[in-house]
Amino acid sequence: MNFSTRDMDGARPIGVFDSGIGGLTVLREITRAMPSEDTIYLGDTARVPYGSKSKETVERYALEDARFLIRRGVKMVVVACNTASAFALEKLRLELKVPVIGVIEPGARAAARITRSKKVGVIGTEGTIKSNAYSSAIKAINPEIAAFAKACPLFVPLVEEGWLRDDVTREIASRYLEGFKKLEIDTLVLGCTHYPLLKETIAKALGTGVVLIDSASATAEEVKRTLAQAKLLNASGEEGEHRFFVTDSPERFIAVGRRFFGETLDYAELIELI
Repeated sequence: MNFSTRDMDGARPIGVFDSGIGGLTVLREITRAMPSEDTIYLGDTARVPYGSKSKETVERYALEDARFLIRRGVKMVVVACNTASAFALEKLRLELKVPVIGVIEPGARAAARITRSKKVGVIGTEGTIKSNAYSSAIKAINPEIAAFAKACPLFVPLVEEGWLRDDVTREIASRYLEGFKKLEIDTLVLGCTHYPLLKETIAKALGTGVVLIDSASATAEEVKRTLAQAKLLNASGEEGEHRFFVTDSPERFIAVGRRFFGETLDYAELIELI
């Protein structure tokens, strides 16, 4: 069924965008939480990564991504990119006339709710960590929580290579996360959409007693809650349809993206953002 033929607001698709492939972990959780929802996913693979770009550049890219989704009639925009959530969420909410949800606020709320020691760790790309977005969001919820952040840039290429449990990955994780043990955190936010695929390796590096917060799951819960409050959930009861668009290399997107989303990812349309 073509999305354009659906005339009920609730039946319109959810729009999700990311700088590349990692946002598929968010999309996967959305489809699990709301199997009847149609979705449109945009991966800006021609301009990945966003994490090393300036705030101004990320804002521009994010607006172009969101406008693409709006032109396709989405009822909500999910910013499944931590860097874009950190740098561009406010601007997107000012411009767009649909609900806009990022991945940082849901993850921060989950961490603040779960921590008992009031010591929370955050890992992410260099851009996300430099933005201080997670730490600021956690502190805004509860000023008594101490948030400790660490950039882990090598995790993304390791995930995309499929090296999830290799010796080299375990060694890198151990080096990145060693400092958190000394800080005695009890909660760690996975502040990059690639990182959920490394949950097992990260958990082993930290040892017992540390809860991992997957922002993808927390974001999916917030998407469902927001749509329910706005009476925009798809009530058809039918299985949702999912369309994928990329700005470069659809073949690689499909090959690597299946690790994130599953084998049902079998086609992505190449487009140009204008």
